[in-house]
Amino acid sequence: MLIREIIWVALGAIRANILRSILTTLGIIIGVSAVIAMVALGEGAQRTVEEQISRMGTNVLTIRADQRRFGGVSTADTEDLKVEDAEALRSGSAGLLTISPEISNRVQLSYLRWNSNNQVRGVWPEYFGMYNLNIEHGEEFDQGHVQGRRRVAVLGFAVPEALGTPAPLLVGKTIQVRGQPFEVVGVLEEKGDAGFNRPDQDVYIPTATAQYRVFGGRARLSSIFAQVPTPEAMDQAYGEIDRILRREHRIRPGEDVDFQIRNSSDLVETFNATAQTFTLLLAGIAGISLLVGGIGIMNIMLVSVTERTREIGVRKALGATRKAILFQFLIEALVLCVMGGILGVAAGVGGAEILTRTQGWDTAVAPEIVMGAVAFSAAIGLFFGIWPAQRAAKLDPIDALRYE
Repeated sequence: MLIREIIWVALGAIRANILRSILTTLGIIIGVSAVIAMVALGEGAQRTVEEQISRMGTNVLTIRADQRRFGGVSTADTEDLKVEDAEALRSGSAGLLTISPEISNRVQLSYLRWNSNNQVRGVWPEYFGMYNLNIEHGEEFDQGHVQGRRRVAVLGFAVPEALGTPAPLLVGKTIQVRGQPFEVVGVLEEKGDAGFNRPDQDVYIPTATAQYRVFGGRARLSSIFAQVPTPEAMDQAYGEIDRILRREHRIRPGEDVDFQIRNSSDLVETFNATAQTFTLLLAGIAGISLLVGGIGIMNIMLVSVTERTREIGVRKALGATRKAILFQFLIEALVLCVMGGILGVAAGVGGAEILTRTQGWDTAVAPEIVMGAVAFSAAIGLFFGIWPAQRAAKLDPIDALRYE
């Protein structure tokens, strides 16, 4: 029997029972569509986080206070980060680092009859350059405002709307920040969400003003930001920061430090590792549907062999070889699974697109995942089709002809 004829006979058998064929492939369709949709969600989430963190600024290190440990045990005598630490980093790093301390908290803003609750960040002027925050109206505050503890503020893009006033009209006006008057000197351009920060919703004031006039003189720094000129200088920057802060905090060599240094790329790697774990977990659960679908294929093929026993006997009596019968039933199982895989891919891509349009979730369907899903479906067809095909090929033609 020619290969082309074998294929046409197999396809004819599928067309003869089209409804049963569709129901048989349903498990494959559900499994493949679930895998495609889950992986698309995971890929979309990873891309979104990478884009957001890239907006946070390039080559920026974040330094936070941490508990000092002795013998693996945390102690309560941790030393907070201070403005003096930031000044030491700025003066002692041989021009390698651009530094800005930060002290932040949520406070109440008011202007005329409007009120809003926003994050207020006390920073140095260098902070705006680190995070690519550009002024749209007015100007930034400078180091003179920091040293003089001046009550000046730069507003995020969305803050004027929350205060019921267009941004150009708010520049030069006085707003209340935690009950204290602040002059608005500038309004930022729209930035969008950047990782865990929402600069459009924030208010920026000089660090010294925040520490001594808004949050109280004992308020500790939330963090210190250090920008490195190039990625290649990152390792040197780590060493510089460690050396300077050990000296400032009087930490001897060999002792654990009481601060942490983190890079934005570390956040990306941590999130991606977590997202990949959950994506693989969900895809694995969805993959169980593929196995269930494969078992359904095998079950239906066994039923088909039983139903077509007499037909197999006739073909063998007319000269069909065992290899031809084996190939015919393998083709049937393969076509069913590949058809289910293609329909599953279409359903998965469509489902991901629906989630994007209706829920606003970012999704990304990688071509290699689509090809892999179809290939895996074909592998399932071959694996679960072997036993029924072998059973059909081994039928004795005389017994098959006598089968009722």
